[in-house]
Amino acid sequence: MANSSLLSLGFCLLVLFHTSLGQLEQQSWRGQRREHQQQRRLREESECRIERLDALEPTHRLEAEAGQVEFWDQNHEQFDCAGVAAARYRIRPRGLLLPSYSNAPRLVYVVQGRGYRGNLIPGCPETFQSSPQSEQLEGGRSERDRGHRFRDQHQRIEQIRQGDFLAIPHGIAHWIYNDGDEHLELVSFYDTRNHHNQLDRRIRRFFLAGNPQGQERERGSSYRHGDRRGDRYEESWGNVFNGFDTQLLSEAFGVDEETARRLQGENDDNRGAIVHVERGLEVIRPSRGEEEEEREHGERRGRRFENGLEETICNARLRENLENPTRADVYSEQGGRISSLNSHKLPILNYLQLSAERGVLYRNAILAPHWNINAHSVIYVTRGSARVQIVGNRGERAFDEEVREGQILVVPQNFAVAKQANNEGFEWVSFKTNDNAISSQLAGRTSVLRALPEEVLMNAYQIRREEARRIKYGREEAVVLSPRDQGRERLSA
Repeated sequence: MANSSLLSLGFCLLVLFHTSLGQLEQQSWRGQRREHQQQRRLREESECRIERLDALEPTHRLEAEAGQVEFWDQNHEQFDCAGVAAARYRIRPRGLLLPSYSNAPRLVYVVQGRGYRGNLIPGCPETFQSSPQSEQLEGGRSERDRGHRFRDQHQRIEQIRQGDFLAIPHGIAHWIYNDGDEHLELVSFYDTRNHHNQLDRRIRRFFLAGNPQGQERERGSSYRHGDRRGDRYEESWGNVFNGFDTQLLSEAFGVDEETARRLQGENDDNRGAIVHVERGLEVIRPSRGEEEEEREHGERRGRRFENGLEETICNARLRENLENPTRADVYSEQGGRISSLNSHKLPILNYLQLSAERGVLYRNAILAPHWNINAHSVIYVTRGSARVQIVGNRGERAFDEEVREGQILVVPQNFAVAKQANNEGFEWVSFKTNDNAISSQLAGRTSVLRALPEEVLMNAYQIRREEARRIKYGREEAVVLSPRDQGRERLSA
């Protein structure tokens, strides 16, 4: 009887074990299937279904006390295809862009003006220190009078000016101040698909001060999304301190609760993300003459021997200027110039997996047809206008229009593109989603057609040998092509 009971109990346990195991296997299978479906959905969502490209204007604007922020709708299919987002900042004199950070790495181009910026890198020392004699308390009494010395100290800051590219790693807080006499204009490019961004592909900006959305937002019109009208895109900014308990902040910082509430940003603070500094910002930094001398010395050295191995995150260069024409990589006396920025010139870009270029085309000059082998390219027009044509894999024109100052145009990877400047010339910057973006030329001295044997050209295009030679050797210029005949029509429609 006892043996029979034990046998029954064992049988029940065996059935229960197999049932539980089956349920676990089924749950595991369901989990794997759900994960596979999610990955498949993400792949489908990231597919580029682009039949026609558009030159895009900012769709939203956020007003602030000392400037404004404009941003392009990152839900637009072109930005979604490339996995990028963009914003433009206009900071008035004595304007301070409040400290913030974002979930994706970015490159910022200084379109005009000057100022300085600071990056708040965790674990790095405060290497800028003031003299104790220069520190005065309220009422004119110094800390020395109170029995000890006080020195303000902070992480290093650096001058920025027109033509600078600024690298800002993901999650690194930074601030920018305009100490010039004109607006400081910046255009910012975010790589939302970068592997460093482990959140979703929406740009998320985290502010450390103020009430960033304190002033009323001005909305643009609905954007076009395929063949239908999309909803307006809502950007959400906020002060991260605002979400914490005031008493907790008071204890964490060792201050009273009134000061803690100041950290959180008050609801009646309508200054926005860019605030005005009434008497100008006084911070510890080298004189402008010393900064410019150091910059010029660095440009003369050419930074040729830096490979990133000897750099640490605390002293890594995060800025490079491409304004100087003598540093151009491609130059045509009648056509214009191209200056590139990659991880060989600025090693931090190897970490960010981003690169850029600055281009200038003179009147009616042409940027030879080409395609980007390993990167999407986002073009921002800084001056003038040009006729641009972009061709997709079906041989159709995805874009054939004029682009002008302030517009953005996305050129997907491998799409062929050509530019021809209008009468006033054309200047632009391109942000690329690879730290060493490579392009392949279709015309000019470095073109793929020139690399082909004559016989291949003759048979591929059904042309005579003389015509094949003209195609190969008709242009001795590389990349930037000067206008051959001023009276000849521009790019045919």
